[in-house]
Amino acid sequence: MAPEGAPLDEVSFSDFLDDYFAECDEHLIGVRRLLLSLETSIGRDAINRPVLDDLFRHFHSLKGISGMVEVRPAEELAHRLEDYLRALRTGGAALTREGLDALFAGTQTLEQVIAARRGGVPLPSIEAIADRIGRVLAAGAAGDVTAPERAAADHPGTGGARRWQITFTPSQELVARGVRVDTIRRRLSSAGEIVAAAPRVTAEGTIAFDFVFAGELDEASAAAWPQDGIQIEPIADAPAPLDAVPDPIEPLLIDAESTSSAGALAPSHVVRVDLTRLDDLMRNVGDLVISRARLGETLARVEQRLAAADWRAIQENAVTIDRQLRTLREGIMRVRLVPVGEIFRRMPFVVRDLARETGKRVRLELQGQATEIDKFLIERMMDPVLHLVRNAVSHGIETSEERIAAGKRPEGTIVLSAATAGDIVRVEIADDGRGVDAAAVIARAHAAGLSVAAGLPDAAALLGLICSPGFSTRDRSDRASGRGVGMSVVKAAVDELSGAMAMETEPGSGTKFIIDLPVTLSITDALIAKAGGETYAVPQGAVREVMEISIAALLQVERIEMIPYRGAALPVVRLSRLLGLAESPRDRLHLFVVGSGGSALGIAVDRIVGQREVVVRAINDPLVRVDGISGATDLGDGHVVLILDPAVLARTLRERPDRVCAAGGAGR
Repeated sequence: MAPEGAPLDEVSFSDFLDDYFAECDEHLIGVRRLLLSLETSIGRDAINRPVLDDLFRHFHSLKGISGMVEVRPAEELAHRLEDYLRALRTGGAALTREGLDALFAGTQTLEQVIAARRGGVPLPSIEAIADRIGRVLAAGAAGDVTAPERAAADHPGTGGARRWQITFTPSQELVARGVRVDTIRRRLSSAGEIVAAAPRVTAEGTIAFDFVFAGELDEASAAAWPQDGIQIEPIADAPAPLDAVPDPIEPLLIDAESTSSAGALAPSHVVRVDLTRLDDLMRNVGDLVISRARLGETLARVEQRLAAADWRAIQENAVTIDRQLRTLREGIMRVRLVPVGEIFRRMPFVVRDLARETGKRVRLELQGQATEIDKFLIERMMDPVLHLVRNAVSHGIETSEERIAAGKRPEGTIVLSAATAGDIVRVEIADDGRGVDAAAVIARAHAAGLSVAAGLPDAAALLGLICSPGFSTRDRSDRASGRGVGMSVVKAAVDELSGAMAMETEPGSGTKFIIDLPVTLSITDALIAKAGGETYAVPQGAVREVMEISIAALLQVERIEMIPYRGAALPVVRLSRLLGLAESPRDRLHLFVVGSGGSALGIAVDRIVGQREVVVRAINDPLVRVDGISGATDLGDGHVVLILDPAVLARTLRERPDRVCAAGGAGR
């Protein structure tokens, strides 16, 4: 909502800017996807026409909406890109590697301009990329029409050959048939000599190319030329000098409605909703969930005072409310879910850029783009996934020569996939490269002063080392980063979202990073546990396994309690001791197993009392926030229950073993 008393024009413009940024995001996503599909058309006469048309419409729309909000650099740059695409559509230029690179670079600069406007920072200069696009456009015109650089007086060798004025008017139909400017130029060159040529704008606003041709034309062949958009007139006088040819073409402004391929707009069934409004709705639903839990507590207390018939009626109504409330909650949660493709669609751009920079051949496969996840998680996972993909190109994939020597295909493959399993979304980033060199990781860990267990570490232990703060296998960072640069930030981001990260690697075969995340963080299923007389909620998705153990089975190893677990030893920390709570004598404990492999940890509680659907209330006050506590909830009895974050607790205890010792030794 706008502040009361704010000027109407300021409020309207602010709201319009939000729509502008959202629409820019949609157009840029489409541009990135289409540009990648253009690479197969480099050097070909027939360019993929639907792709060109869609790209043109995207840039035309970006130019228009940028002009409306007065983002002039974005408007100008989109116009330059539109000029080049117009030349490709009309046959005035051919698609080259330099041209496609200019389109990619122009799109990235356009993104930077829009991002700077959104962030309120100075806009970057577009002069360099605008000049680059201009040079590509000029080179394309020169490649298609070579004669404009030569005046008729510079070609005395034409002798007494007859001269002709030939005009070629390209069209969409001719381009589709493969009849372009270079086609006409080759046809004329084979019959004689092109004395001069230049483009011009007709009275109808279309593009035409005028040629002065010297040579003899076969009347039978020339009779069919009008079908190819060619008009022929004899020239009785001397060859026309270059300056007699109409002035060069000026940039055209083409409205979307005038583009024949644009078509009518289809009715839209999409409504843009500010995410804060969905957050408000989810909070309201959370309040309803809590109120329903309180109602259940109240009904349980009065059950004995009601007749059986009356109680059945109340129960039926309560069950109906439960069902309707769950339907409402799931409906609002679905509105918050967006396809994980929002992350994935940016990655081909990144892989292409890094592959060209490193000289490697890399193919990217995207799987499960329709998998849906909470919008909040999408925004927080963008940078971690981007970093892992960069690492796969930089450290995972070998050069073509190295791959051939190892018996592999010269082109490396990175697979980015997503899938759901219940309330968990799994994102995998896999490459078929060289794998993680365990010996190199251990050597760098020793050099960095990190604690390394004896023997060959498993994948979980390797992941723990490369995710250590400041760890890197490179002496200096580069644009793509090394497998250790920033990996601690990636792990921290996953932990903050109550997720888990694992790694699988095999030397010479490749590496796979696996990230498990909850579908949403707003309302979740949790296990309710008691420890030291207090009640805690533990998100079910963060727990790998629940066990009941005997206290007599606990082994004391250097002040750390452990139990045998799947052929190995599992460290155990009692939650009551960790939090400094009073303990009551008991023979058995319940255990939450979190983490995997060498990073697994058991968190012991007095008992697990049940499973509940809880509303997650974040703790935002920095004076109150504590590591290992992700939020709070109300179970319906009016008491606040803290929600534990087992992943953060486990990480904290691994990084500070002294806390495990202190917890393990408390009360002894």
